[in-house]
Amino acid sequence: MWHRYWRVARRAALLAGLVAALAPAGASAFQKGIWGPPTPGAVNEFPLYRALGVKIYETTLSWNQVALTKPADPTSPSDPAYTWPDGLSQQISQAARYGMRVLLEVGNAPAWADGGHSGMGWAPRDPRAYAQFIEAAAREYPRVHLWMIWGEPNRKGDFRPEVPARYSETTLTSAQKRAPHLYAQILNDAYGALKHLSARNVVIGGDTYTAGLLDPQQWLSNLVLPDGRPPRMSMYGHDPFSYTVPLFGAPPSSYGEVQFSDLPRLEAWTKEYLGHAVPLFLSSFCVPTAPNRTFNFYISPPSVAARWVKDALLTARRAGYIYALGWATLRDSLPLSSCGLIQQDGRRKPDFYAFGHN
Repeated sequence: MWHRYWRVARRAALLAGLVAALAPAGASAFQKGIWGPPTPGAVNEFPLYRALGVKIYETTLSWNQVALTKPADPTSPSDPAYTWPDGLSQQISQAARYGMRVLLEVGNAPAWADGGHSGMGWAPRDPRAYAQFIEAAAREYPRVHLWMIWGEPNRKGDFRPEVPARYSETTLTSAQKRAPHLYAQILNDAYGALKHLSARNVVIGGDTYTAGLLDPQQWLSNLVLPDGRPPRMSMYGHDPFSYTVPLFGAPPSSYGEVQFSDLPRLEAWTKEYLGHAVPLFLSSFCVPTAPNRTFNFYISPPSVAARWVKDALLTARRAGYIYALGWATLRDSLPLSSCGLIQQDGRRKPDFYAFGHN
């Protein structure tokens, strides 16, 4: 199958060169990110992050772990109901020491906010409750200015309750619209709270996944507030996990998917549905290199996987409308994931050098 890859890659590379020639001057703002936290018990990973050219350290903040009970003063980080996670402040300090900004993805509503559900991924019933919590988080972590509003809410189980739609459906039912409509209110309220605290706060919304119970276009086209307006956001987030070559110029992916090659279409949709252009923030991407439970595909041999890493970075850097590309994880954790840049035995993959040098 790989001879076919090289034919596609060569053809797409010509198109990528054309994209590069037409890229606006702002393309140089592109930055690399990586997800933490570091492996428990491991040595400090931040020197490796810096060696890889990482400028954005990405990690999560789970609302349901911080606020087990409803706070009396929800916008105050000092409210007794809040128990802020051990180690996060240290990670933020380490990131600053090594010249990186921090992105916090905030999700997972607690039972008192989601109607009494005990599982992960449930949405809050009242959008204002989320905005109040993220305001408290921004006060607790004033050095953080990149805020991601939930992660992959169009993916099964990540923003419940959701109602799936067939990818061919262009008009959704009221039940199918419920999740993106609620998310739009959460995003809009969080934007207002964060921007009120600091104009420096960057609010990353949408945050779709390659596919999902609603595909990215269905999700984005239904991100509307009760008055019909789109929600406010600074950037549109997307995780373009791909089983095809990460270059532009390919035909549209099947089943409503937005893989890496579909990003020009996603950028056009943001203009159409939001009414103006916003940068894309690709918060999580990787190239799995061995059989794993997370993805039903992997890329082999190692030289081809490394080529995919290089292609993704160079294409994103040249596009002009992509602000960042974040790598999913530094180290493999088989059998769950083979997305790391370093194998479990500590050996660096060719992907490590491709990511670091591009």
